Amino acid sequence: MSVGTPKSLPTSGQKSINDISHPLSYEEGVLTPSPELPNTSSIGEKDLSLPNGTPVDTSSPASSSSLLNRLQLDDDLDGETRDLFVTVDDPKKHVSTMETYITYRVNTKTTRAEFDLPEYSVRRRYQDFDWLRNKLEETQPTHLIPPLPEKFVVKGVVDRFSEEFVETRRKALDKFLKRIADHPVLSFNDHFNVFLSAKDLSSYKKQGLALLSKMGESVKYVTGGYKLRCRPVEFAAMGEYLDTFVLKLGTIDRIAQRIIKEQAEYLVELREYGPIYLSWANAEDDELQKPLEGVAGCVSSCSTALEELTEDMSEDFLPVLREYVLYIESMKNVLKKRDQVQAEYEAKLEAAALKREERQAVPTDVEKCQDRVECFNADLKADWDRWQNNKRQDFRQLLIGMADKNIQYYEKSKILTAKENVTPL
Repeated sequence: MSVGTPKSLPTSGQKSINDISHPLSYEEGVLTPSPELPNTSSIGEKDLSLPNGTPVDTSSPASSSSLLNRLQLDDDLDGETRDLFVTVDDPKKHVSTMETYITYRVNTKTTRAEFDLPEYSVRRRYQDFDWLRNKLEETQPTHLIPPLPEKFVVKGVVDRFSEEFVETRRKALDKFLKRIADHPVLSFNDHFNVFLSAKDLSSYKKQGLALLSKMGESVKYVTGGYKLRCRPVEFAAMGEYLDTFVLKLGTIDRIAQRIIKEQAEYLVELREYGPIYLSWANAEDDELQKPLEGVAGCVSSCSTALEELTEDMSEDFLPVLREYVLYIESMKNVLKKRDQVQAEYEAKLEAAALKREERQAVPTDVEKCQDRVECFNADLKADWDRWQNNKRQDFRQLLIGMADKNIQYYEKSKILTAKENVTPL
């Protein structure tokens, strides 16, 4: 693909901020729709920040090669053109006098100029992934950050050091990093670069302690501030869809867990059922012994097939449902941030309109606030489209996979009963 020299690079990876119309403007003291943005400067040339002082990272990649890489990613959201590959594997348990924890190996292969080497291999624990996500939320507040698997588990119910739990978490962490690596903006974040390449994150984490001093201001931004008059129709539809979707996922999750529980109880009965026929066969003559042994073998084989089906449902089906429940929470948080920025813009717009009526100087921060709204709108729309595309692919693959596994289960049961020459159970 040939790429010329672009005039500007949209932060969202899809749209320029000038392509988005203003939700509100003022004219003679009345709030009215504004058809276009001022042409004085682009959003990337302004010092943007959220009401709590958090800067919005709208800068372009430092090198021309990175610019080309980002444009290639924009043109191919399905991932056929990639220059950054990340995998998570090799979980290891570490035991010390203070704590016991699991680390995972993070492998990176890249051709990007921002990295000093083409390959990296570092070890990270869960709290390192959590640090990365917090940094992404802090520096990219207008974007949807992929969710992490839940950190806390119920003691006595789930063993967080069991092989099954560790493997499920490894898969979730691998997906988390892959989603970031495939994002045309998040993948260029400096903290993501550090996470993938630095041998030790301790020094970088200490630099972030100053963030604690801003917590009071952040809380004020979320709980106080401005009240939104009305969420735009497009974003209101997003919120309604998320509310409906999370209810459906919750229902499916509850039913699926109930099915798994019933299958587990059925497996217990099957494992006791088969040996009875085998014990009975040993007490009979040859004429009855072989059919009884056939039934015992069939029950045992069907138990194995059902156990595999139950494991697939627990390890593959349920985690995807829970990931998307967490994804919905992340999306709702971004929507709330967008609403806060728009509410601030509306309030400043009203104040500016009053000052105009009184023939006072109109504040210059109204335009900056308007730019923040447009930045949120553009980035949120682009991430929403990307999320919907990922959702369609993930659930299509998930449902087809589960259908195939169920078919395989019944085919195995049919074949096994045929081999034993007995009536299928």
